[in-house]
Order: sequence, then C-alpha cells, then structure tokens
Amino acid sequence: MARSRPPRGLSKDERRLWNEVAQTATPLHASTTLPEPVEEIRAPELIPDASEANSVEFPSDFAIGAKPRSQKPTWASGAKPSIQMDRKSFQKMSKGKLSPEARIDLHGYTVAEAEPKLAEFIARSFAKGRRLVLVITGKGKSGNDWDPVPQRTGILKHQVPIWLAGPRLSPMVLQVSPAHLKHGGAGALYVYLRRNG
Repeated sequence: MARSRPPRGLSKDERRLWNEVAQTATPLHASTTLPEPVEEIRAPELIPDASEANSVEFPSDFAIGAKPRSQKPTWASGAKPSIQMDRKSFQKMSKGKLSPEARIDLHGYTVAEAEPKLAEFIARSFAKGRRLVLVITGKGKSGNDWDPVPQRTGILKHQVPIWLAGPRLSPMVLQVSPAHLKHGGAGALYVYLRRNG
C-alpha cells in the first residue's frame, strides 16, 4: 500500500497571491468570512539525514550484497542435508537399511494437535535411549484450484522440520533426513536422536 504524501503547504509567493485574490472576492453571505491561507506545516522527515544513516551499526559479519542466513535448517528447505551423525550410519539410514525403533503418524492431526504429540514422542524416545525414529507427516493434500485464497499444501510436512529445529526439540535431535521410499519417502522423516547421557 503506497503512503500518501502529506500536504506541502503554500509557498510565500502562493500565500501572497492567495491574499490578493481573497481581497477581490465578494462573499456570498455578509456573515461569511474567507478562510485564512493554511500555514505551511512540514511533515517529519521519514528518511534520516546522512549523519544519522552513517551511525547505523551492522553486525560484525555483515557484508553488503551477501545473502541473508536462512532461518530454516537446510534439511527443511529441501537442500542436501549436512551430515551431523556418523557418515556410515547416515548412508545406511538414507538407503533404508536402518530400521526405525519407533514411529509416529501425524496424519489427520491439526497443527495445534500435532506439535505437542511430536514433542511428547521425541522426548519419550530420547528418554528411552532410542536413536532412530520415524515421523510420518504425509505429503499433504493439493489445494483447490478454484479457491480464491491460496493455501500451503502439506502444512505438517512444512512445520515438522521447523519444530524439530526449534529450541524445544533440537537439543535431543542430531539429524533429520527425508525417509527412504520403504519407510514413507517424501511423506516421512528420519529423526536421528542424540545419545541420552
């Protein structure tokens, strides 16, 4: 939405001209008085002057032209995950050769219901010393083409990685990776937990 510019007011020449024209006008009613010209009111400056702009502090690692750091973990954005666990175990897991010790299916849950269920499942699995668990999110329904309000498809598929990377669960989670086809493929995630103790 574009900001509307404040009225600029009259310049000295415009004010003088207004007064000259006002003196020649005949009022419609005898009691009517002509309005005085509006005083020029300056709007506050929205853009700081150069001295203020130069005083802005940037983070020490800030570089002009650099891309901002993603708030989303790499495995949540679809990029190739960085390996935090043992490489051999990671390769076995990626090929579906490691069997999950427990699983949770979040199909049919709302976002409000799914988050506490996931948190409880991860905490319980971590407390029991499990290392590899499977979280089934589903691939998500495709939206209606005729719907005037676009909706995200696969909200749990999108949200679960963010919850796993959040401050509540990340201390227990070592690695998150898309599941192998035999364990659900794109509709599921392997969650490799840290050692408990």
